[in-house]
Amino acid sequence: MKNIFTILLPLFLLTVSSCEEYTDITPKGALVIDQASQFHEMVSLPGRGYPINNFQYLSDDQWMKESNVIGKTPNIDIINFTFNENVDRVSLMTGSSFYNQSYTYINRWNTIISLVDDSKGDADTKRLAKAEAKIYRAYDHFLLVNTYAKGYDPQTAASDGGICIMNKFDLESQPSKSTVAQVYDFIQKDIEEALPYLQEKPLDVYHPSLAFAYAFKAKVHLFKREIASAKAAAEKSLSYNNQIFDLVAYSAQGGPSVVAVPAANNVEVLSYMYMIGYNEMNFVSNYVISPELRNLFGANDARFNLFFNTTNTNNLDIGANTAYWATQYTRFFYPTVGMKTTEVYLMLAECYARDNKLKEAIDILNTLRAKRILAGGTVELTVPATRKETMELVVNERRRELLLGFNRFFDLKRLNTETEYAKTITRVFPIVNKTVPQQTYTLQPNSRLYIVPFPLTALTKNPKLTLNTDEKVPF
Repeated sequence: MKNIFTILLPLFLLTVSSCEEYTDITPKGALVIDQASQFHEMVSLPGRGYPINNFQYLSDDQWMKESNVIGKTPNIDIINFTFNENVDRVSLMTGSSFYNQSYTYINRWNTIISLVDDSKGDADTKRLAKAEAKIYRAYDHFLLVNTYAKGYDPQTAASDGGICIMNKFDLESQPSKSTVAQVYDFIQKDIEEALPYLQEKPLDVYHPSLAFAYAFKAKVHLFKREIASAKAAAEKSLSYNNQIFDLVAYSAQGGPSVVAVPAANNVEVLSYMYMIGYNEMNFVSNYVISPELRNLFGANDARFNLFFNTTNTNNLDIGANTAYWATQYTRFFYPTVGMKTTEVYLMLAECYARDNKLKEAIDILNTLRAKRILAGGTVELTVPATRKETMELVVNERRRELLLGFNRFFDLKRLNTETEYAKTITRVFPIVNKTVPQQTYTLQPNSRLYIVPFPLTALTKNPKLTLNTDEKVPF
């Protein structure tokens, strides 16, 4: 076979339907890639989407409008919102955009990793392309394992069912499911192999920077409770980018109605990824925050006061004390499923708290709050007497700062593996409607609902893929 790689890239998203597309004949309209620089450019993928609709209402930060629940046939949203463990989730999960898209991205990264060494060009570019693809491959596996498996527990991770690791380009592969520990080992191996070759300032913002890579490394260590390593990686990330966007000063300027902050102008952003796409923040009426989270913000938090709506009757039940993000992405870009510098600060604060360095943890929170809390609010938190109380302050700050996306769902799962920090969620519903009985719904820390079932499309295609809960497949 000639040394030619034929890759179809409609809309910049790699989709390959069969192995026959790697041939000696270039299909009409295809893009021939045989240069290392071209493989490197393929890492850039604007518009990467990670929908959260399979699990968003399991978070205590999210809420549903009452008319979308009462009298409706239960769908996955209602099942999750009412914490109903008695309904057959598996049959409802016929497909999953998140699952499909994540593995499509992994296929893209594997294509680059597998083929770049045989391309034309210098060795440094090949190493860079491979390193960037490995960081993103690790990131996608991280999102998948934290969605479809139990949160990492050092006591059980070696036996807990995980996901299928895809470490090579193979369209016919039916891999066996790995354990949670094996997936994390794979993720960390990719990270460590990539770090020596990544750049502080990559080709464009859709390529991973060293600041992002070390932030991600810190996150993986934190989820594994490898606190010293998480702390070191967080500090390394902040050595490349430690900027915090000053929302207090921004509020004094008039906020998003006066001063637009598009994506390129938000200095906190470490990675540009989305729940849906560039303009997702135009549609966050679908992402109503809970009364609990709204109360957590208080009256003088710029994160709430600048961006949320509490009065729109089309999107909210007035009187339920809920709210939704009401700021267009062109007026203020807010990262959801990617990473940003403030998450790194919060990870560092958690590391200090877990290491019983309570003052250091609170000092970091206060550094962030100085650029978040408006006049009249409490900027300076006092140092609690215990680690548990300090951790509660850190976790609450994470809830206020890391909105939407995966963060709260993943945090609940990982913290629920620790008795000291596990949370039983209670949800009283409805609040406004008086025509149906009000009920209290409860989600226990060990509920199987936290482990999202694999979609039926994946289960039917790969007999080796089995559920990570005791639920039954309909075949």
